[in-house]
Amino acid sequence: MKKALIAIITLVSIALNITAAIGDWKIYMAYSEPQQIQETGNYLFVQASNSLYLYNKNDQSIQTFDKTTGMSDVVVTNISWNQQAKRLVIVYDNANIDLMDLNGNIVNIPDLYNKTMSIDKTVNSITHSGKYAYLATNFGGIKIDVDRAKITESYILDFGSRIIREGTTDLYLRSMDWKVYKCSKSSNTQDKANWQETKSWPGISLDIDNSAYDNNIELVKTLKPGGPKYNYFGFLKVHDNKLYTCNGEMWDERKPASIQVLDIENEDWTVYNNEGIGEKYGIKYKDILTLDIDPRDSKRVMAGNQAGLFEFYDGELVNYYNSDNSPIYFVEGLEGNVNYQLVTSLKYNNNGDLYIANSLNTKSPIIIFDSNKKWSTINKFTTISNYDNLKFLNVNHNNKLWVYTKYWNTPAVYSYDFSTDNLCEYSNYVNQDGTAINGYIVCQSTAEDLDGNIWVGLNLGLLFITPQYNMDSPQKGFYQIKVPRNDGTNLADYLMYGVDITAIAIDKANRKWIGTNGNGIYVISSDNMVQEKHITTLDSPLLSDIIQYITIDDNTGRVYIGTDKGLCSYQSEVTQTNEDMDKDNVWVYPNPVTPEYNGMINVTGLSFNSDVKITSSNGTLVAQGRSTGGSFSWDGKDLKGNRVASGVYMVNSAKRDGSKGTVCKVTIIN
Repeated sequence: MKKALIAIITLVSIALNITAAIGDWKIYMAYSEPQQIQETGNYLFVQASNSLYLYNKNDQSIQTFDKTTGMSDVVVTNISWNQQAKRLVIVYDNANIDLMDLNGNIVNIPDLYNKTMSIDKTVNSITHSGKYAYLATNFGGIKIDVDRAKITESYILDFGSRIIREGTTDLYLRSMDWKVYKCSKSSNTQDKANWQETKSWPGISLDIDNSAYDNNIELVKTLKPGGPKYNYFGFLKVHDNKLYTCNGEMWDERKPASIQVLDIENEDWTVYNNEGIGEKYGIKYKDILTLDIDPRDSKRVMAGNQAGLFEFYDGELVNYYNSDNSPIYFVEGLEGNVNYQLVTSLKYNNNGDLYIANSLNTKSPIIIFDSNKKWSTINKFTTISNYDNLKFLNVNHNNKLWVYTKYWNTPAVYSYDFSTDNLCEYSNYVNQDGTAINGYIVCQSTAEDLDGNIWVGLNLGLLFITPQYNMDSPQKGFYQIKVPRNDGTNLADYLMYGVDITAIAIDKANRKWIGTNGNGIYVISSDNMVQEKHITTLDSPLLSDIIQYITIDDNTGRVYIGTDKGLCSYQSEVTQTNEDMDKDNVWVYPNPVTPEYNGMINVTGLSFNSDVKITSSNGTLVAQGRSTGGSFSWDGKDLKGNRVASGVYMVNSAKRDGSKGTVCKVTIIN
């Protein structure tokens, strides 16, 4: 009875989570560090952790803003309220500019962002005179008509400016080297020859006004706008309806060690306690590089960084492992330096054995901490030629451990067979014509698809190796296939040739989600022949085109994307597949379909590549197709492209081998 109840709860939880519309985006920005505050009446605009929110003192409500609510960019560097135009001037790190009113309506001014300039466009401060705003920049400054949302003047000066203020007859600025310059408003202020150094600026303050911050900071410190604490998401893992995240980067000591966990259902964040860890052990506790969750007890999380291995239980550190109490060893040539005991990757198997990548040493590059808390090493890995920044792929169904190295000169992938103690090195990379590919880095993550192919990404494209080559012919290595252009020319191109790949994830439809360094995300079809999607910041709320990590929640189909600017997610059309389909695991949503709904109608919980037919109550066929993974989407139209009439429709499914599936119903109301 207890197991049945758990199964029902799980199904209901999955059903609730997948009701997000296909194509829906979510953004998870940090708001923990107040930086600037702008006050207007009973409202406070707060720039915090380079994000933005609005606090209403009247009802204590908080509204957060991001690209899904209309903001044009991500990293906010300056905000300032223009009282006459009743708009907030928002400046981003790339010099893009938004104007926002108290209702959240946004107008973009992209001119400075789009302007090609050889000099720095950083905005240092914003001041106001009537409906005009003066933005002081490293090249000089600009004047904006905030009411008309238009740049009216640009000041290209040799000395740049920290602040610009308007006086009765002159404009004044404080330069980057702290000198003061003025220009008569009756002259051409855009001519740098008219700006002269001065020793006096009567009645004009050339200091930044921080009074709104000083007057409200204590209140703001009590506010809880939600979100994570940090915008660092270089490693992601979904486990038991939670998203586990950490820094994932090495050697950036500006960033505190960060383990943050998102409860996917409740959208609540838990931040692991970092307090005093570095001081307690006399180490630099920075940059959590990797983590994994104990399959026997999800409260236990193991994390690695450059100083060793850390065991957390329920968010608190309980054990620290290094060369004193484990086989973890120092970076070669830095023996004795406690800050150089690199744990760069962790992977639990189903039995609770933890595999540890201890990089940059030949003594113990691969360590096992088994379920009985006993240590051992895999001796075969002491002979490998490349041991810089070792990463695990997985322990696959053939009982092989896959390891790769992000080595700058000679990338390599290794497979180790536990049953035979055989280690194979794959360091040969060629295209389909046999020409060698000399890339400098293996991607941030490799992936195994549903056909058993192992995928890796280089700075020059995407390659894979088939199961037939996995052990028998390692010398054949990885190769890059050709994809037909299908444009009538009979020509083909190498798959993603020349693209710098940083992340790979496989969904339940066997599609490849490919993250890149500057080109956003590509989605490659299950047969590897079609680019189904190319997602970039230009046409989506994606936070950045520099992708650090991708992971997919197989239950819901939601794709989590870690970028250099923060975390976002995308609701794909693919969900978990079921071996058997019945009325308890196949769902239709929304159901009923109401008149105001114009999105896709989704069937989920199907078997892989199952056939779907939708019929009216009298048996007339209105739609048909094949599932993508465990999902099928219908636009609510018949075979002629017309919206179907109100009524109850039957969703008939069958496995790809023709065996029977199930029937469920959806009600449509026009």
